[in-house]
Amino acid sequence: MKRPLADPFAELRKATDRHRAQHGCGAYPYGNGPLLGTLAAAAHARRILELGTALGYTALSFAYGAPDSTVDTIDRDPEHVRLAREHIAAASLDHRITVHEGEFAKILPMLDPGYDVAFFDGNTPAPALHGGLRNLLRTGGMLITANLNHGGTADAVYKALFGGKSWRSALVDDSGETAISVKL
Repeated sequence: MKRPLADPFAELRKATDRHRAQHGCGAYPYGNGPLLGTLAAAAHARRILELGTALGYTALSFAYGAPDSTVDTIDRDPEHVRLAREHIAAASLDHRITVHEGEFAKILPMLDPGYDVAFFDGNTPAPALHGGLRNLLRTGGMLITANLNHGGTADAVYKALFGGKSWRSALVDDSGETAISVKL
């Protein structure tokens, strides 16, 4: 019996690592794209929002996992936006994934609320951005937050996610890097 690919976008993940080394940027692909796709599938996601596109690895993972979804993804780096659009088009998913170029704080207010899943993987989490994500998620929607172990503003986001008043949260890993939260 032939096993299905564990990660259909593993080559893009490797290409993102190579790009980071050459470009000298902070484009770190999330370590487990299949997990993100599975979470989107479990949530029956129709609308997904991502902060931190890099070269499109996680946007593709989400779209693959939730085949009836659309994905909005945001990145401020013009080169990353260009490359992500190329990779997304090469995967024939450009009709379902929209790459927005700009600062998160400027793009978020332009989006309509009602997302089923949101993913933050754009450097260190900041309370104001997480407030914006909360406003865009539907009640019962899922927020996946990476980089919670970066300290600084990430500590405030961690406290908000685990304070019990607005979110039901759990850590995904022992390092405390990623949390999955459901909007209450």
